[in-house]
Amino acid sequence: MEIETPPVCKPYDKPEGERRGLLIVNTGDGKGKSTAAFGLALRAHGRSKAVKIFQFMKVPSARFGEHRMFEQIGMPIEGLGDGFSWKSQDLEHSAQLARDGWQRAKAAIMGGEYFMVVLDEFTYPLIYGWMEPLGGVEEVVQTLFDRPTHVHVVITGRRCPPEIIELADTVTEMTKIKHAFNAGIPAQRGIED
Repeated sequence: MEIETPPVCKPYDKPEGERRGLLIVNTGDGKGKSTAAFGLALRAHGRSKAVKIFQFMKVPSARFGEHRMFEQIGMPIEGLGDGFSWKSQDLEHSAQLARDGWQRAKAAIMGGEYFMVVLDEFTYPLIYGWMEPLGGVEEVVQTLFDRPTHVHVVITGRRCPPEIIELADTVTEMTKIKHAFNAGIPAQRGIED
């Protein structure tokens, strides 16, 4: 490890632009995409801002750790799917759930009631082509572009389409360096759920 000298001067100038709703994307193969989005949601909720979380792959009855916590603090989180594709009994049904979920999420974004809308694991319905009957990525990009100017949107998932990355204000790619699962350690409650 190389020791660094801490900076003594601010390493940037104060931005002069207007404050507005941001489009934030957390993508990549590393862990932390949803966790980072939930952290932003908690931060906004802590400032008494209205937040809505849509999870495109989780079932409506999911009771993972985040669901339990968000329920306790009164932050709405909604599962829209039927699990990841390898768990699905009917992929066309999964696709229809994703399309129905997008209509709900789009209404929440365009309604302007929420300060922040999180579209967790939303890249999967896009890259699987499930949104094509509704206009595909182009429809999503247009909605994000046309949204009320105060609404922040956070999208998570691997392989985010380049059209969304192009539109986004902030994009973070989580890079996997090591993962316990690859060493044979199973998922653990409180860490992966």
